[in-house]
Amino acid sequence: MTTILSRLTVFALVLLLLGTAGCFQKRKPLVPLALDGEARPQAMTLTEQGTQAYQAHQFEEAKRYFEQAVAEAPRSGPAHYNYALALNALGDSEVARRHFLEAADLSPGDKVIWDSPALSPYGNPENKNRASLRPNMPRRSAFGSGMPGGY
Repeated sequence: MTTILSRLTVFALVLLLLGTAGCFQKRKPLVPLALDGEARPQAMTLTEQGTQAYQAHQFEEAKRYFEQAVAEAPRSGPAHYNYALALNALGDSEVARRHFLEAADLSPGDKVIWDSPALSPYGNPENKNRASLRPNMPRRSAFGSGMPGGY
Protein backbone atom coordinates (compact mmCIF):
# COMPACT_ATOMS: atom_id res chain seq x y z
CA MET A 1 0.00 0.00 0.00
CA THR A 2 2.78 2.44 0.86
CA THR A 3 4.52 1.58 -2.42
CA ILE A 4 1.42 2.55 -4.39
CA LEU A 5 1.03 5.73 -2.35
CA SER A 6 4.66 6.74 -2.87
CA ARG A 7 4.41 6.05 -6.63
CA LEU A 8 1.25 8.15 -6.83
CA THR A 9 2.98 10.94 -4.94
CA VAL A 10 5.97 10.86 -7.32
CA PHE A 11 3.61 10.77 -10.31
CA ALA A 12 1.66 13.75 -8.96
CA LEU A 13 4.88 15.71 -8.41
CA VAL A 14 6.05 14.98 -11.96
CA LEU A 15 2.70 16.16 -13.34
CA LEU A 16 2.87 19.27 -11.20
CA LEU A 17 6.37 20.09 -12.43
CA LEU A 18 5.42 19.52 -16.06
CA GLY A 19 2.28 21.61 -15.66
CA THR A 20 4.08 24.57 -14.11
CA ALA A 21 6.93 24.40 -16.64
CA GLY A 22 4.39 24.80 -19.43
CA CYS A 23 2.99 27.94 -17.81
CA PHE A 24 6.28 29.81 -17.95
CA GLN A 25 7.02 31.17 -21.39
CA LYS A 26 10.34 32.57 -22.26
CA ARG A 27 9.87 36.29 -22.94
CA LYS A 28 10.92 37.43 -26.33
CA PRO A 29 13.93 39.69 -26.23
CA LEU A 30 13.33 43.33 -27.00
CA VAL A 31 14.98 43.91 -30.34
CA PRO A 32 14.72 46.84 -32.71
CA LEU A 33 12.65 46.35 -35.84
CA ALA A 34 13.71 46.84 -39.44
CA LEU A 35 11.94 49.59 -41.35
CA ASP A 36 9.70 48.66 -44.24
CA GLY A 37 10.74 49.16 -47.85
CA GLU A 38 8.88 52.46 -48.16
CA ALA A 39 11.21 54.25 -45.76
CA ARG A 40 14.00 56.45 -47.07
CA PRO A 41 17.39 54.78 -47.44
CA GLN A 42 18.83 57.26 -44.92
CA ALA A 43 16.24 56.15 -42.32
CA MET A 44 17.11 52.51 -42.98
CA THR A 45 20.83 53.17 -42.56
CA LEU A 46 20.23 55.06 -39.31
CA THR A 47 18.05 52.20 -38.06
CA GLU A 48 20.76 49.65 -38.84
CA GLN A 49 23.34 51.76 -36.98
CA GLY A 50 20.95 52.23 -34.07
CA THR A 51 20.25 48.50 -33.94
CA GLN A 52 23.97 47.73 -33.77
CA ALA A 53 24.42 50.24 -30.94
CA TYR A 54 21.33 48.91 -29.12
CA GLN A 55 22.53 45.32 -29.33
CA ALA A 56 25.91 46.44 -27.99
CA HIS A 57 24.06 48.05 -25.04
CA GLN A 58 25.17 51.51 -26.15
CA PHE A 59 21.71 52.92 -25.54
CA GLU A 60 22.61 56.62 -25.69
CA GLU A 61 24.15 56.15 -29.12
CA ALA A 62 21.21 53.98 -30.23
CA LYS A 63 18.83 56.70 -29.06
CA ARG A 64 20.59 59.28 -31.26
CA TYR A 65 20.42 57.04 -34.34
CA PHE A 66 16.79 56.09 -33.76
CA GLU A 67 15.81 59.71 -33.11
CA GLN A 68 17.31 60.66 -36.48
CA ALA A 69 15.49 57.72 -38.11
CA VAL A 70 12.19 59.03 -36.69
CA ALA A 71 12.98 62.45 -38.17
CA GLU A 72 13.62 60.80 -41.56
CA ALA A 73 10.55 58.53 -41.36
CA PRO A 74 8.03 60.17 -39.00
CA ARG A 75 5.13 57.97 -40.25
CA SER A 76 6.99 54.71 -39.55
CA GLY A 77 5.72 52.66 -36.62
CA PRO A 78 8.94 50.62 -36.37
CA ALA A 79 11.02 53.84 -36.27
CA HIS A 80 9.01 55.11 -33.28
CA TYR A 81 9.13 51.67 -31.67
CA ASN A 82 12.93 51.50 -31.94
CA TYR A 83 13.32 55.00 -30.53
CA ALA A 84 11.03 54.05 -27.65
CA LEU A 85 13.11 50.94 -26.94
CA ALA A 86 16.25 53.05 -26.56
CA LEU A 87 14.46 55.64 -24.43
CA ASN A 88 13.04 52.90 -22.25
CA ALA A 89 16.50 51.35 -21.81
CA LEU A 90 17.76 54.76 -20.67
CA GLY A 91 14.92 55.12 -18.16
CA ASP A 92 13.01 57.87 -19.97
CA SER A 93 9.72 56.03 -19.62
CA GLU A 94 7.36 58.97 -20.23
CA VAL A 95 8.80 59.85 -23.64
CA ALA A 96 9.17 56.13 -24.41
CA ARG A 97 5.47 55.66 -23.63
CA ARG A 98 4.48 58.31 -26.15
CA HIS A 99 6.60 56.72 -28.87
CA PHE A 100 5.40 53.17 -28.10
CA LEU A 101 1.82 54.40 -28.45
CA GLU A 102 2.67 56.30 -31.63
CA ALA A 103 4.25 53.13 -33.04
CA ALA A 104 1.07 51.19 -32.28
CA ASP A 105 -1.07 53.92 -33.87
CA LEU A 106 1.05 53.97 -37.02
CA SER A 107 1.15 50.17 -37.29
CA PRO A 108 -2.39 48.97 -36.50
CA GLY A 109 -1.91 45.43 -37.84
CA ASP A 110 1.68 44.87 -36.70
CA LYS A 111 1.54 41.97 -34.23
CA VAL A 112 5.20 42.41 -33.27
CA ILE A 113 4.59 45.96 -32.05
CA TRP A 114 1.15 45.33 -30.54
CA ASP A 115 2.19 42.14 -28.73
CA SER A 116 5.56 43.47 -27.63
CA PRO A 117 6.38 43.13 -23.94
CA ALA A 118 7.77 46.66 -24.23
CA LEU A 119 4.32 48.06 -25.03
CA SER A 120 2.35 46.04 -22.46
CA PRO A 121 3.24 48.21 -19.42
CA TYR A 122 1.60 51.15 -21.17
CA GLY A 123 -1.81 49.52 -21.56
CA ASN A 124 -4.07 49.28 -24.55
CA PRO A 125 -3.09 51.95 -27.11
CA GLU A 126 -6.71 52.19 -28.25
CA ASN A 127 -7.63 53.66 -24.86
CA LYS A 128 -4.91 56.35 -24.75
CA ASN A 129 -7.21 59.24 -25.69
CA ARG A 130 -10.21 58.15 -23.68
CA ALA A 131 -11.02 59.88 -20.45
CA SER A 132 -11.10 57.90 -17.29
CA LEU A 133 -13.92 55.40 -17.22
CA ARG A 134 -15.10 56.83 -13.91
CA PRO A 135 -16.46 60.34 -13.90
CA ASN A 136 -14.52 62.91 -11.94
CA MET A 137 -16.14 62.94 -8.55
CA PRO A 138 -15.07 64.94 -5.56
CA ARG A 139 -12.93 62.97 -3.21
CA ARG A 140 -13.94 62.50 0.33
CA SER A 141 -11.70 64.26 2.71
CA ALA A 142 -10.19 62.66 5.75
CA PHE A 143 -12.13 61.90 8.89
CA GLY A 144 -12.91 65.01 10.94
CA SER A 145 -12.94 67.49 8.09
CA GLY A 146 -15.94 69.22 9.61
CA MET A 147 -17.80 69.17 6.30
CA PRO A 148 -21.16 67.40 6.15
CA GLY A 149 -21.01 64.09 4.32
CA GLY A 150 -17.21 64.11 4.50
CA TYR A 151 -16.80 66.52 1.54
